[in-house]
Amino acid sequence: MSGRRSAKLLVIVSQDDSRKLLLPDGIPESVDELIEKVREAFGLNCRFRLQYQDKDFGDVFVNLTDTGELESLGTLKIIPLPDEDSFTAQTNDGTQSNDDALSSVGSGDTDDTIILSPSGSETVSTRNQQWPKEFNIPRFSYDTELQLERGNALFKANGTRLTVTPKMKSDILEKVCDEIYKYKSYPSSANFCEVSEALIKKHPCLAEKGSFNGCYGWTQRLKMKMGNLRTQLKGLGCPEYLVNSLKTKATDHAFPAKNVKRPKRGEANHIPSLPAGETSANLEVERLALLKEVKKRNNAMTIREKMTKTFALRRQEIVENQPSVQELQERWPALFQQEEINAEFLRITTLPLQSRFMASLDRQSSQLLQVIRSKGGVLREKTKDTIKVMDQSLDIDIRRECLLKCLIMYLGEDASCLIKEYQADQREEAEREFEKTTMAFFVIRESDALSRALDISIVIDGVEVLNELPSVACACAMMFGLIYALNLKYPEGLKYTFEAFQKIIMDIESKQMSRRVQNLSSKLQE
Repeated sequence: MSGRRSAKLLVIVSQDDSRKLLLPDGIPESVDELIEKVREAFGLNCRFRLQYQDKDFGDVFVNLTDTGELESLGTLKIIPLPDEDSFTAQTNDGTQSNDDALSSVGSGDTDDTIILSPSGSETVSTRNQQWPKEFNIPRFSYDTELQLERGNALFKANGTRLTVTPKMKSDILEKVCDEIYKYKSYPSSANFCEVSEALIKKHPCLAEKGSFNGCYGWTQRLKMKMGNLRTQLKGLGCPEYLVNSLKTKATDHAFPAKNVKRPKRGEANHIPSLPAGETSANLEVERLALLKEVKKRNNAMTIREKMTKTFALRRQEIVENQPSVQELQERWPALFQQEEINAEFLRITTLPLQSRFMASLDRQSSQLLQVIRSKGGVLREKTKDTIKVMDQSLDIDIRRECLLKCLIMYLGEDASCLIKEYQADQREEAEREFEKTTMAFFVIRESDALSRALDISIVIDGVEVLNELPSVACACAMMFGLIYALNLKYPEGLKYTFEAFQKIIMDIESKQMSRRVQNLSSKLQE
């Protein structure tokens, strides 16, 4: 981390204990590294997670999943994990003390914490993180680990490969597939290759002779074992596999490869199981109660709790039945509130939406603008007026809007298909256009492009689903979130734009890109 600017963070250790954390090498690149820094600095000897103060949500505390969200002089809160019985911190005088006050802060039900998983709403299949940048091979049974330890030593000494017994092979495959399932229900071929390479890297004695990379056989075995695991879980009634069973498909779709409903954009919780002890009937009662709560004022916390509790019911309904947007508005009106779009996206992907989108866009803005300015020909002519507006404005929202328009044009798509702009006296004309619109947002301005928008509305399938948004960049983030929340496809004429939103800006499933988006990603990293 040499060359990085130093940083200071305020860390809330407990309700009455806040401390300053000095980071001479800057904010670490991963959350795990930052947790270790906090642990070492304050002498903590328990497991915990970190939350940060999110400006987009009015400075409430949100779970930290990406250190890119942090800036120097920011605020963190330590949340002990619920399976810890005590939390011991190193006090200033060097003594160890149990901090009882912190247990109440870490309960996750304080007013300044976004509740995403109230008690009883999670199941054993609920995932809480995305596929890792580097896959971690788990520990195996004692006898397997002992044989691998000896095999690795022998391989390092003279290159002798280990002869794997059937029992040992079964243990390895079972443990690794269990670890894979923590992140994905349907891993891609690239994921399996990544896992088998990680296995050989950690245990080189398992490398196979005759394989071009030493792990081709392990890749195929993992695929077969994962298929067997899916079959077992389907027999146990796991909804994300049961939905693809031939018995549940319509007669004209009763083919294994027909109309397969699986996560395609990095959804960690695509079709979760119902919470333990709950039934569809019980959760339907909660949904009806939610309809009444939405009509009340200042009721965000109750709405959030009920939306979280009914998450599995809602996802099963959306993915399996594919209702229209209008039907969903009637059944789940809270899903079309800005706060709940952010929360639903976090439930589905385990990642924050609006804060991550804005932070990443701002972080990459100068390099992205440089890439766009470097292009000549038709693109330069198309982006000339937009870049001129951007250069003239000091308003961060207008500058973000111009950058997003240029990004769309750089990817060879039409910005006016996504961002439809009208003058204030053309509002009725804009509303008539709603019915013909598949997916776009409408921007009503008082005058020219440098003026702030009077109103920004999102329209999907002819239905206005959100309005009075503060900026075009916010509208982009909200529409991206709605695509996940409503399980929609990317609009055909803007598929590269939304792929860039997903894989470059949000960094979701970024290891596999189309050639056009990959080209842009490579230029941004130069």
